[in-house]
Formats: sequence, structure tokens, C-alpha cells
Amino acid sequence: MLTGWFLWFILFWVVFLLVMMSIGGFFMFRKFLKRLPKEDGKSELDWQEYYIEQTRHLWGEEERALLEELVRPVPELFRDVARQKIAGKIGELALKEQAPRITRDLLIRGYIIATPKRDHKFLIRTLQAKNIDLAPYQHLLESR
Repeated sequence: MLTGWFLWFILFWVVFLLVMMSIGGFFMFRKFLKRLPKEDGKSELDWQEYYIEQTRHLWGEEERALLEELVRPVPELFRDVARQKIAGKIGELALKEQAPRITRDLLIRGYIIATPKRDHKFLIRTLQAKNIDLAPYQHLLESR
């Protein structure tokens, strides 16, 4: 029979492993749901990749640099996913509006729309740090 500190050590590892596997499973399941095809036959990630590919030539160096600055507050582990989601939303807006190139206004609108509401306080802080006037985008911040 196990007794003393060794029993507590085993119990700690069992709980620790269960928690870590649950967290990993949660993120894998979310990714799985995003890969499931919708009614049109394409998944959320497929559309995101489509919008990025269709608008790749519209991006300038200044806009790419601004996008990098805007995703900098995101933890490095999730930064690539956030960058791709935001770029996909910006590409979607650009295609809908038939924009000849990605502008700063388009980039900021896509950034606000792609960012979850729970992260809007960080979004506002980041935009204010860049001296970006939020007045033209207030309707986007309030409607979400």
C-alpha cells in the first residue's frame, strides 16, 4: 500500500495530467470545430485562407508592419493564429468593398471586427498607444 509523501506525489501527478490533457483537448476540439465544413462546403479556416490568398497582393509594407504591431500584445503562442484571423477578416472586408489596396482604415476595422469582445479593452489600449482616433470606429466597438 502507498503511504506518506509518495501517495500525495502520485495523486498530484494524476490531477496534473488530467488538467493538462483537458486543456489540450479543449483547444484541439475548438480547432476541429473550425475545420468542419459549413453549408457552403467550406470551413471557417478555408474561408480565412481564401481571403488571405485573394488579397495578398493588396498589402503594403506599412500595413504589414501595423498588423504586426497590433498583434504584438497577443501571447506569442497564439500570435500566428490571431494574425491569420485578423488578416482574413481584413481580406474579407477588402473583397466586399473591392478595395484597390489595404488601407489603414480597412486594417483597423478588420482588427476590431476580428477581435473578440472580451479582448476589446486590450484592443482599445493598443490603438490608443498608436495614437489612433477611435471615434470613427465607435460603432464597431459598441455593436459587438
